[in-house]
Amino acid sequence: MRYIFFLSVIFCVLSGCSKNEAPNEASISAIKISPPPPASKSEYIQKDQDKNLEAPSPKIEQKIIKQASLRFETNDLEETYKQIQTAVKQSQGKVQSDSEGKDYGTLYRNITIRVPSQNFDNFINTISKGVSYFERKEITAEDVTEQYIDLTTRLKNKRKLEERYLQILQKATKISEILEIEKQISIIREEIEAKEGQLKYLESRVSESTVTIEFFKNLPEQEAVQLSYGSKVWTAIKSGFFSLSSFFISIISIWPFIIIIVVLAYFIRKRIKRKKP
Repeated sequence: MRYIFFLSVIFCVLSGCSKNEAPNEASISAIKISPPPPASKSEYIQKDQDKNLEAPSPKIEQKIIKQASLRFETNDLEETYKQIQTAVKQSQGKVQSDSEGKDYGTLYRNITIRVPSQNFDNFINTISKGVSYFERKEITAEDVTEQYIDLTTRLKNKRKLEERYLQILQKATKISEILEIEKQISIIREEIEAKEGQLKYLESRVSESTVTIEFFKNLPEQEAVQLSYGSKVWTAIKSGFFSLSSFFISIISIWPFIIIIVVLAYFIRKRIKRKKP
């Protein structure tokens, strides 16, 4: 009997402990972690902008703007011009502007040429052949790689931001929200177009180099005087012709007064003849 009593006591104790532990496990499993409150649209967009700010790739090709300005004397303007045209064709360039003129004792010609950057050095070397002395020879190389990377990165981020605003616009329901989002999209679109224009202009200057060439010929003193005298005579002839034309035009403009004067003179003369015996 004692053994049965002790066994029953132990059984009651164990059953009581199991009942006390079960509710604790159930209460733990019933706990729910509430999710954080949703972020506002402005906070989400700001996080999206921060996420889009990616570091530019360091392996981008170096961007160099090359320019040159040359001035030299030549004995034959036409021959030098033909040589420059040949060099332009060989370098796959194009003439942007071409002008010529005459100072006292000097004939000159100015040419501005756009040459592909990869042919810039060969073009300068070809032009320099046969030139004994340069009055001016300036060659510059401007590194715009950092500016190019900055424009490219900003343009990429603006495009991503535009896409995000378009996604939000599709989910917007209120008219005020739609109008505000469309306003922001319009601003971003203008910024994108401005960045695209700057990038295209920079790429154009990098891809094609500008070369300005001025060559001239000094005339002998006697020839220069003859040219100067001939130009003065021709100027005087044109000036006299214009003066004569102006005189006739002035006469035509006062024709009523001339007619009145002629008629008065006629009657006065006729009256004087009558008075004579």
